[in-house]
Amino acid sequence: MDRPAKIIVLDDEVELRNMLLRFLRGHGFDVRAAEDSKRLDRYLEREPFDLLVLDLMIGAEDGLEICARLRTQGQTLPILMLTAKGDPLDRVAGLETGADDYLAKPFLPRELVARINALLRRQKIASGDVTVTSQSVRFGDFTLDVARQQLTRAGTPQEIHSAQMLLLVALASSPNRPVSRDNLLARARGREHDALDRSIDVQVLRLRQIIEDDPSKPRFIKTVWGVGYMLVADVEP
Repeated sequence: MDRPAKIIVLDDEVELRNMLLRFLRGHGFDVRAAEDSKRLDRYLEREPFDLLVLDLMIGAEDGLEICARLRTQGQTLPILMLTAKGDPLDRVAGLETGADDYLAKPFLPRELVARINALLRRQKIASGDVTVTSQSVRFGDFTLDVARQQLTRAGTPQEIHSAQMLLLVALASSPNRPVSRDNLLARARGREHDALDRSIDVQVLRLRQIIEDDPSKPRFIKTVWGVGYMLVADVEP
């Protein structure tokens, strides 16, 4: 039986935070709640989460700043942003900083659950086999924490675009085995995208520019002619 999805909620309004805790737990989610970004960071350091529900208007570091910082740190867990503002420009700003979806207050609780489930389905496709998400994958000086979807080099977090991170996680789901372009498209882009095979080749090139010393002679992301690509790596439980 699959474990319940783990969700972290960040909202500085006690009443709304407690309501979200009760409601989401009532729908079978494993939920933690944080009142500020410091508490959020402590949770994310201790354990992996499947999704973050993030309030836009909070404290000294607002939701946009938190979202941008997490993405810069290489954190790619899905982020659903909540805000009392209904201005489309706020929605655009949230999405541009790395949020995956946006829900304006007041909202119907059922819509919140529907959006969370949609994001979790998309992430499951992107991450491939969920049984590998407790592993770390090492290649050269790099370590990919699959659970947290964080890439480090010699212990230093690396800045990586979410598209390349999803591709790397897709390859890391089947380390040392060829993964077809169709499979990578499904995992890294989601089945709802009507993308061309060549787009994967472009993303692989960009990923190689990040992790390979010489992208023209890759050590870690190998081309398997007639099939797709393979990540050469050591897997640690």
